[in-house]
Amino acid sequence: MDGNGRWAYRRHLPRVAGHRRGAEIVREMVQRCVDAQIAHLTLFAFSTENWRRPPLEVRLLMNLFRLMLRREAKKLHDNGVRLRIIGDQSHLAADLQTLIRDAESLTAGNRRLTLNLAVNYGGRWDIARASKRAAAKCLQAGRSLDALSEEDIAAELCLADSPEPDLLIRTGGEERISNFLVWQLAYTEFYFTETLWPDFDGNALDLALKSFAQRQRRFGRTGDQVQEDACASD
Repeated sequence: MDGNGRWAYRRHLPRVAGHRRGAEIVREMVQRCVDAQIAHLTLFAFSTENWRRPPLEVRLLMNLFRLMLRREAKKLHDNGVRLRIIGDQSHLAADLQTLIRDAESLTAGNRRLTLNLAVNYGGRWDIARASKRAAAKCLQAGRSLDALSEEDIAAELCLADSPEPDLLIRTGGEERISNFLVWQLAYTEFYFTETLWPDFDGNALDLALKSFAQRQRRFGRTGDQVQEDACASD
């Protein structure tokens, strides 16, 4: 969700104004995904590298996160949305951790949409953490580390119980993944747009979904094999 700061700068507003507007777009996109019957939405809210930003901006971002959890958790619950926070929560303030637990607990039984918010998250951190956990389990089971498999590591990732993403949307004109879901994006379709996140609306989402619908997803197979499978399923 890139471009909040630039959106504010172009309007001669403080950066926090862009972040506030970006939070409003999150609300709209969640509703759009619910209406489109999309089952999983993962948003990169704050990376492990974002701590390098000016301390005042970091504090404002964390306060905005607090405000959104207080305001939106009940609304998400009423709309059938399950909220999960992925990332290293140990570095977050104690009161913020409590808000996260309360929101996750409230919405745990919802099934219309799973909304994953990545907060203090990094794809490399996710892989390193999963590898350590998988290795520990391997040794506890009396297995050699040589037997450690991709499946063992994948089972310990933050989104182990979710399907791998079909589509990655990056706003703001940047064309990189910036340490987001490094493992999970191996076969994801990428969509890059110049649109800044605070300007990203329903029409922009429709364009991204239309682009995705035109892709042929082969997963290592040939195009002919994909077409043959599609015909067989029909």
